[in-house]
Amino acid sequence: MIVTRMRASLAIAVALMLVVAGCSQAPGAGTTADTTGATDAPGQSDTDSDSTDSGGEQSAVNKPDDPDSDVLGWEDGIWYNETINVTPEDGLNDTELEKVVSRSMARVEQVRGLEFDDRVPVEIQTREEFREEQQGQSVPDHRRVFDNTKFEALFMINESTDSIGVQNSNSGSAIGGFYSPAEERIVVVSENSETPELNEITLSQELFHALQDQHFDFDSFNQSTRELHNAKDGLIEGDGNYVDYLYEQRCGDEWGGDCLTPTPQQQSGEGLANMGPYILKFQPYSDGPAFVRGVHREGGWDAVNDLYENQPESTEQIIHPDKFGDDSPTEFRVEDASGESWDRLSVDGRPDYASVGEAGIFSMLMYPYYKSGGESQVIPAQDFFNVDQSSGELRTIDPLNYNSTPSDGWDGDKLFVYTNDATDENETGYVWQSVWDSEQDAGEFVEGYERLLNFNDATQVDGRENTWRIEGEFGDAFYVQQDGDTVTIVNAPTVEALSGVHEDAASE
Repeated sequence: MIVTRMRASLAIAVALMLVVAGCSQAPGAGTTADTTGATDAPGQSDTDSDSTDSGGEQSAVNKPDDPDSDVLGWEDGIWYNETINVTPEDGLNDTELEKVVSRSMARVEQVRGLEFDDRVPVEIQTREEFREEQQGQSVPDHRRVFDNTKFEALFMINESTDSIGVQNSNSGSAIGGFYSPAEERIVVVSENSETPELNEITLSQELFHALQDQHFDFDSFNQSTRELHNAKDGLIEGDGNYVDYLYEQRCGDEWGGDCLTPTPQQQSGEGLANMGPYILKFQPYSDGPAFVRGVHREGGWDAVNDLYENQPESTEQIIHPDKFGDDSPTEFRVEDASGESWDRLSVDGRPDYASVGEAGIFSMLMYPYYKSGGESQVIPAQDFFNVDQSSGELRTIDPLNYNSTPSDGWDGDKLFVYTNDATDENETGYVWQSVWDSEQDAGEFVEGYERLLNFNDATQVDGRENTWRIEGEFGDAFYVQQDGDTVTIVNAPTVEALSGVHEDAASE
C-alpha cells in the first residue's frame, strides 16, 4: 500500500455544494503503505496545543548558529525557522528543492518531536503525469472480479464497471502526493503543468509518512482488507493530518508566513469518477486526526507513539474513540454453504473475504445522497457534516461525521465472493455476514439496508418475506436474514440461484 495525501478540500467542496443545494488501491500497485519515544523539540512542550506559540526562539526568522551534532529542528544545515532563498514561481530547480525539503524535514521534526534517520528523495509530478501513471496500472482478473463484487455489494459501482479503474481515476483527481515505502520516495502532485510547483503542506505530510516508516515500520501494519486499511490509516493518516494541521498553524505566525503554497487557481482539479469509494477512503482522513488529537491532548506525543504498539483494531474505534482498547471486533467464521456450481473466490496473498467495517457500511448508506444529487437520503445528510457553529463552515479537523444509527453497533463483517463456472455469463454472487453488539443494533442495520434496497428500486418477491429483486443497474436477487445479533445477506443473479450461493437462502 502507499500512504497518500487526499485533498480534503475536494470532499468538503462537494459536501458544501450539496448542502447549499439542499490520507486499496492507492497509487503504485505492489508497494507498501493509503515508533519510538519522542523528545521535546527546543522551545516546544510535549503537551503542545492546537494554537501556535509565538514566544521564544520559534518566532525567529534568521539563521541560528549550527549545532555541533544533529538535533531536532535542524536538517542538512538548515533550521526549521530559517529563511531560505528560493523562487518557487518559476518552478524549483534541484538546489532550491533540496533546500525546501531540508527545511520541511526540520519543521516536521520540530512539530512532531521525532528525528529523521535518512533523507528520502522527493519528486514533483504534474497532475497529468500522475493521472497517466494511475491509468497505466493493471491487476489480475480474479482480483478485479473480487473488487468489483465488493463495490457492487456496497451499491456504489455496478458489476459491469471496472471498480479498480474507477478508483484509479478518483486517485488521479484526489491525491495531492504520496510516499512509497517500497521505493522509499515521495511524489508531490502539482496542478501547474508549465512550471510545476510544490505545496509545502503536502510535502510535510509525505515527509512525515517517511518519518513514520523509519520509526514504526509500515510493514508491521496489517491492512489486508478495506476495514483494516481504514482502521490503521486512522492512525497513520490521522497522525499525518494532525501534524499537517499543527504545521500549517505555525506557517502563519511562528514562521512568518514563510511556507510554499501554490496559488488558488493552481489547486483546482477535475471531478471524481465516483463519490462512493471516495467517501469510504476519506473516513480516516476525517476521523483520524480527531482521534490522534484526543490522545495527544491526554498524554502528549509519547502517548501517540504508544499507539503504534497498540494499533486501532477497527474503524469503529476511530469513529468512536471511547471504544478504543475496550471493544475489539468479534472473531467468527462463515461456513461455505454453496452448491456444486458455485465456488468461493480467493485472491493470492489476501484473506478470502472482504470486510468494510463500520466506515464501509456508513459510506454505503450515505452514498445515495450523492448519487441522487441531494434528493434522496438513507442517512440524514445534515448529520454527516460537522459544521463549526461560530464560522458556519466545516471543521478543519473531523469535517465529516461517519456515525449513524444503522451503522453504529457494528462488531464485525465478512463478505465472500462466489463465481459460477457452469455458465458462460461470468456470474458472481456473494454472502455478506455481519455481527452486531446487540439484536437491536442488527435490526437497525437491516432497516437501513432495506431503505437502501428501496432507493435502488427493489421489489419484494411474492411469497418470500426476506427476498428482493432489483431490475436495472444493480439487477440481482437479494436475501436478507437477521438471526439475533447476526445479519446474513445473500446475492445472486436470480432468485432461483440464491440457494446455490448459500443454502439458507432457499425458497421459503
